[in-house]
Amino acid sequence: MMVAPKLRFKADDGSDFSGWEEKTLGELCAPLTYGMNAAATKFDGENRYIRITDIDDETHALLPNDIVSPSGELDDKYLVKKGDILLARTGASTGKSFLYHPKDGKLFYAGFLIKAHVLSSSDDYFIYSQTLTDRYWKWVKTASMRSGQPGINANEYASYSFAVPSLPEQRKIADFLSAVDDVIAAQQAEVDAWEQRKKGVMQKLFSQEVRFKADDGSEFPAWEEKTFWDVFANLTNNTFSRECLNAESGQARNIHYGDVLVKYGAVVDVQRDGVPFVNPDVECKRWDCLKNGDVVIADTAEDETVGKAVEISNAGSDIVYSGLHTIACRPKEEFAPGYLGNYINSMSYHDQLRPYMQGIKVASVSKTNIGLTHLLVPSLPEQRKIADCLASMDEVIQKSKDELAKWRELKKGLLQQMFV
Repeated sequence: MMVAPKLRFKADDGSDFSGWEEKTLGELCAPLTYGMNAAATKFDGENRYIRITDIDDETHALLPNDIVSPSGELDDKYLVKKGDILLARTGASTGKSFLYHPKDGKLFYAGFLIKAHVLSSSDDYFIYSQTLTDRYWKWVKTASMRSGQPGINANEYASYSFAVPSLPEQRKIADFLSAVDDVIAAQQAEVDAWEQRKKGVMQKLFSQEVRFKADDGSEFPAWEEKTFWDVFANLTNNTFSRECLNAESGQARNIHYGDVLVKYGAVVDVQRDGVPFVNPDVECKRWDCLKNGDVVIADTAEDETVGKAVEISNAGSDIVYSGLHTIACRPKEEFAPGYLGNYINSMSYHDQLRPYMQGIKVASVSKTNIGLTHLLVPSLPEQRKIADCLASMDEVIQKSKDELAKWRELKKGLLQQMFV
């Protein structure tokens, strides 16, 4: 008999549920199976191919972009159904999980995923929730250790053991956590909606479809067109990988291209946004130190987000470097804070980069080709009005993101208290 968790439900009649028992994933699921080894091809409109990279790292939901189909003849044994949990079996994403929902449509799972079909004697959401706990991830870290790339096979996943209550208690837990998930999803939708509104406003402002007027009601002067390197001076960067960085402390901070692509908005607040530190044992040479107003561009990505940029703000007295796969640059003249970060991320500018993107699986853009692009530069007073408008939208977006983070932390805390 296992020790019960800190937080428990009672039965409908007010009585206590029975104790929890230790069971393995293999006991609770049909035999675990590997996915199909097929190449990805253009989406056929019905049969979607789910790969490790199609599962969101944060929400574990199916990502809406880069939709593909599996090539060749399709076998229904690789079809994902209600009650199926997919588990990543190799690479840095080992342990990542996905619970199928009918709204996800017709899915076939790829070879680097393992399918665990939860038997009717257990609740699939409850079993899936076990893969979100700290206890599970500690097990993944140990179980996935290999001489080369991390990995966990089907037999190893089947051996993972954890405490399980009766089915009625499982369902109460699952229903409660699902309700929390619904709130998180609604909050995420609010964040997404505001980000889309901002994109729409940016498009109108930077295409000059909408122009501000001066405080006295007069028209601002025409925007000047300048080449990229007429506006910016190039700065040096390092090549530190993620392994060289940490979230706690160090002699300097480092802008990583992955964070530029995924984590930061158009303007990064060095103190608030958790720019990582360089590990204390890593030697730091004298690269150019970033200042407020400098711009860092990600020159590599797995899609057309290559070229996404951040403008540095609130660096304070910290030493901040530009890292791997970035192009760092400093404006040669004064710009309104926030203008450049937003402008370079606008479609008006980003569309210029598309012809210069190189690569198939990984896209990149060179300093030379970035130098062929042009920037439209309004007067400083008009820049300030544009930047202030977008900053006010950023404040709303940040408040929505903060609320989302609170709910995610709440769920994380509940998982620790509701599971052994």
